[in-house]
Amino acid sequence: MTHSKIRIALLGLGEVGELFAERLLGKIQESKLPIEIVAVADRNTESPVALGFKHSGIPVFKHAFEVVKLGDHVDIIFDLTGDPMVRRALRMQMKDSENTHTVIAPEVVARLLYYFFYEEMKFPEKHKGSQGY
Repeated sequence: MTHSKIRIALLGLGEVGELFAERLLGKIQESKLPIEIVAVADRNTESPVALGFKHSGIPVFKHAFEVVKLGDHVDIIFDLTGDPMVRRALRMQMKDSENTHTVIAPEVVARLLYYFFYEEMKFPEKHKGSQGY
């Protein structure tokens, strides 16, 4: 890697995405981790969470696919939409853009990380069956 920070994007700021973003931001700030949230996408760009990101200077997109256009400026995309159609379309967009740098992490990876952040708290159960690809 030629840069010092891991640059991530979050797709979906619903129940799972909001919780994950909150925990991730807390951990980044608390431990001064070399991780930077460089973009988020959610259908509701006026939600309190989205507005919080906007206020912090982080680009907020309405469509998940707009994040793909950022190319290698994003190391990891966390797909927290819970929508298998979005996942498939996102993978196709990545392939079409020939972006071999960015990794797409599905909700199961977010859940894994979440357990490391806060072992005593449970990830929302309604997404338990959402295993990703």
